[in-house]
Amino acid sequence: MNRSIRLDAVLIQAVIAGALSFSHLHDLADAAGQSGWKAWAYPISVDLLLVAAWRRLRTSRRDRAAWAWFVIALFASLGANIATAGLLDLTAVPAWLRVLVAGWPALAFLGGTLLVHSPETTPAPVPAAPEPTEEVSAVDLHRTDSTPELPEPAAQELPAAEPAPEPAPLPANVPPALLDHARKLADHHRATTGTALPVANLRAQLGLPAPVVDSIAAHLQLS
Repeated sequence: MNRSIRLDAVLIQAVIAGALSFSHLHDLADAAGQSGWKAWAYPISVDLLLVAAWRRLRTSRRDRAAWAWFVIALFASLGANIATAGLLDLTAVPAWLRVLVAGWPALAFLGGTLLVHSPETTPAPVPAAPEPTEEVSAVDLHRTDSTPELPEPAAQELPAAEPAPEPAPLPANVPPALLDHARKLADHHRATTGTALPVANLRAQLGLPAPVVDSIAAHLQLS
């Protein structure tokens, strides 16, 4: 499918800015001693570095290296535009500018290599949540409209469970903390041995009179 290019003001401005910047870079390189085809290679080098940095920024806006090389190439282009605007005598280019222009190809090659061959840090994709699926039972799959539904069998009545025997009343002189301590001892013995704690063992561990321990054991339903 052929796509027609729509000419608008932004496209025209881009062509004009690119042509003028290209010409200014050529004139500056030629004035700095890079004559012939070398003067035409400098604007191409600056533009390629700009494009490489911009493509890297499109995938990772937080890439500091890409921002650094983009700013370097942008300053090279803007510097050429300003220098050729009459602020610099192109017949007597200073020595530092000649050194900067001569060293630009190596700097641009280093920046382009780092931008192209550096690994891109892209965030890991978030796994999509699984879509809820309706559970269909085997009975619903095999059931048709013509198959009559059978009545469900009546639930059988189970005999009522016998009520648990109520614990013996606790004497009033036994504090609740002592009863809780005795219950913990009985539970620990049942968990470790599988049997109820004997009253004699409870009496030995509590060190209390026999009537008090017997009443606690009766309340806890110990043998």
